[in-house]
Amino acid sequence: MTEPFLTEDRLAIQAMARDFAMKEVLPVANELDPRHGEIPMALREKMAELGFFGILIPEEYGGLGLGLSEYAIIVEELARAWMSVAGLIARGQQFTAGFDADQRDRYLPAMARGEFLSAFALSEAEAGSDVANLSCRAVPDGEGWRITGQKMWCTFADGSDYLQVFARTEPADPAHRSRGVTCFLMPKQRGTLPEGVTGTPVRKIGYHGWKTWELAFDGAYASEIVGEPGKGFRIAMGDLDTARIHTAARAIGLARGALEDSIAYVGERVQFGRPIGVNQGLRFKIADMAAQVEAARALMYQVCTAVDAGQPSPTQASMVKLVASEMAERVTSEGLQIHGGAGYTTDFPAERYWRDARLTTIFEGTSEIQRRIISDALLGRADRA
Repeated sequence: MTEPFLTEDRLAIQAMARDFAMKEVLPVANELDPRHGEIPMALREKMAELGFFGILIPEEYGGLGLGLSEYAIIVEELARAWMSVAGLIARGQQFTAGFDADQRDRYLPAMARGEFLSAFALSEAEAGSDVANLSCRAVPDGEGWRITGQKMWCTFADGSDYLQVFARTEPADPAHRSRGVTCFLMPKQRGTLPEGVTGTPVRKIGYHGWKTWELAFDGAYASEIVGEPGKGFRIAMGDLDTARIHTAARAIGLARGALEDSIAYVGERVQFGRPIGVNQGLRFKIADMAAQVEAARALMYQVCTAVDAGQPSPTQASMVKLVASEMAERVTSEGLQIHGGAGYTTDFPAERYWRDARLTTIFEGTSEIQRRIISDALLGRADRA
């Protein structure tokens, strides 16, 4: 499966991304993540030079014009070093499906250069998995709108160049709760929040390198809409296949980091006069870890190939997200165990892989939501039985 997928061109892309990740990203992650430091601007600029923010953007707009397969390959390599950096590249090329021709002309070239990166303001306190249950509202004001309400889990709200905000412009319809939601684009200066928006950083246990925010909109002004008014929910859901495959690739990268570091550690750590890697118990752990990583990667390659061939499947995207994220939680936990007490310190990346892997089972739809999507596809929706 993997040999025909990894063509000569893709192997070259993989080697380039791996070299960058190990030489440029990993040392920065090892230094900054333990003290919750932020991804340096210099690193972002190097990523832009390599085209990482425009992998999926067509060449006519200055992007690389590559497919989801190449995107997943690069994401895995970056996540092996630091998951936050692997997440950052999505900020220039996902959730743009609702752009009209004028917006594509104005924004995609800047996105491809890493100069117009987004923060996604969708979730709320009562609208997490039940994302249609939005209460944030927007009312007309002249040629624009005033947005009022709360948003949760808005990563990169301060460092981004614009917020993509989802708010109700029509009263909720109990029979069609996803209707009446509009997507707004709010440009802003990096390092600030838009006027009329205040925020509090979330005290999270991982995914360091950038802040995740709880935001309060108090009549914040927005003049630009993405897509049609009242149909923003379709935009929010439109790129979920890509987002879930992106998370699967991040999970695989984290698991591979745990595996590779564990292989190195059992060869170096000596107990009872010999390396601990001679112990069958640890050897079998590593064998199981390696097999699980390979299995998840093979499924990801299969799903990417289908999407690039014009055969997307939300069910398969949910499957690979579920399989890869839960695999990563198991494998990174085993990696920490292999490191023993050292793994429970910030002196080794083992604990970082473990903390970040735990998040992959939650964001972009929890494992429970993925199981519901998959089971509904196979058995029909339970609420319609």
